[in-house]
Amino acid sequence: MHLLHFYLNFEKTKKMRWFAFIFMVSITSIRAQNAVSHSTERGNFYFYWGWNRAYYAPSTIHFTGNTYDFQLYDVVALDRQSPFNASLYFNPNTLTIPQYNARFGYYFNHGIQLSLGVDHMKYVMLHDQPSTLNGYIYNTGTSYDGVYVNQPFVITQDFLKFEHTDGLNYINSEIRKATVLYHSRFFEPILHLGGGVGVMVPRTNTTLLANPRYDEFHLAGYGVDGVLALQLFFFKHFFIQGETKIGFIHLPDIRTTMNRSDRASQAILYHQFNVNFGAQFSLLKKTKTTKKNPEKK
Repeated sequence: MHLLHFYLNFEKTKKMRWFAFIFMVSITSIRAQNAVSHSTERGNFYFYWGWNRAYYAPSTIHFTGNTYDFQLYDVVALDRQSPFNASLYFNPNTLTIPQYNARFGYYFNHGIQLSLGVDHMKYVMLHDQPSTLNGYIYNTGTSYDGVYVNQPFVITQDFLKFEHTDGLNYINSEIRKATVLYHSRFFEPILHLGGGVGVMVPRTNTTLLANPRYDEFHLAGYGVDGVLALQLFFFKHFFIQGETKIGFIHLPDIRTTMNRSDRASQAILYHQFNVNFGAQFSLLKKTKTTKKNPEKK
């Protein structure tokens, strides 16, 4: 009987210990989740670098010059992301060849960040695609001279090469709201929602109607965007961030040839997917509060 009593007490004590252990772990976990996150506090500064894929809606391109004025409708274009190669993507001399995103930002209020960045996209018009041509072309010395009234037309390479390939550069400022979804000492998923506005500085590679190739940077217009991002924050300083971005680009002043009178205009709707890697740290010193002992009388 004494042995049985001892065994039952021992088993009861062991179960109580396991219960106490599980209870303490649960309390610690709950406290960790409910603890105040410092990752979105005012004064935090961050930087990230990553890569994008972009998708463009068909658009209308309007070309004007001394001897022509015409529009091409429903022009289809793709992006041109470089195939992955470590020596290309991580070499400082070739970092800017792939389609990339670079951004730095600052939390000026709790959960509210203001950032400045560059979205380096590429826009490549497909060759030999069907379109509709409307307008006139004359005295160009090519077989395309004539008047066109909503005429079905195939865009061949000897007629037009049109690419923003170095690139479709969107230099922008964004404001985003950050919401911490879960908090622990080592890991935080954070949701970011916001939008921005900026200028477009494409380097447009164009060959039009047998004119010499033109390929120079030029301030061509502006863009606006909305962005939704999920940031996986590790060890209080490092993060991986996936983004989806929808935007509108208006390019009323695209250079197309060496002749300054030759211009093109275009409006583009795009959808962009990004993967970024970054780091964050605080620019403000954390002040520690200390308890003062009451003076002895």
